[in-house]
Amino acid sequence: LQRKNYQMTIKNKNMDIQTILIIIMVGIAAGILGGLVGVGGGIIIVPALVYFIGFSQKTAQGTSLGLIMLPVGILGVLQYYKQGHVDFKVVGILAVGFLIGSFFGSKVALSLSQETIKKLFAILMVLIAIKMLFFDKEVKAAEPTTTEKTVSTKISSGNDG
Repeated sequence: LQRKNYQMTIKNKNMDIQTILIIIMVGIAAGILGGLVGVGGGIIIVPALVYFIGFSQKTAQGTSLGLIMLPVGILGVLQYYKQGHVDFKVVGILAVGFLIGSFFGSKVALSLSQETIKKLFAILMVLIAIKMLFFDKEVKAAEPTTTEKTVSTKISSGNDG
């Protein structure tokens, strides 16, 4: 039996175990952040692939886009679904928009220089951060549903049924 070297080749570049582990950790971090606040691809994966793995901005963006096309987030979605926090109508509409937007966005990105893409990406992240930090209004908690009110009333009154 031949002993195989534990390396993975992607786009003619050998990746050692350390690189593979870094990529796995980036995926875990993006998954955690995605589960917590609904982001991951652009904010975590793209910069990590650029700075830790040495991908070009375009390759990092394309790889991130490839990731979200696969159902890798299904377990997180199921957790939110169980709690009633997934609106599949909106998901479907977003998917149509994303399909169209990703086509045109990728065409534009691929026509721009590497430096222009990096600057646009950085500006977008800064603008979003400023908006979230200084201009978002506090959202009041939603009123409990009738079921939640009934359960709450029964619990607080000690009524079992």
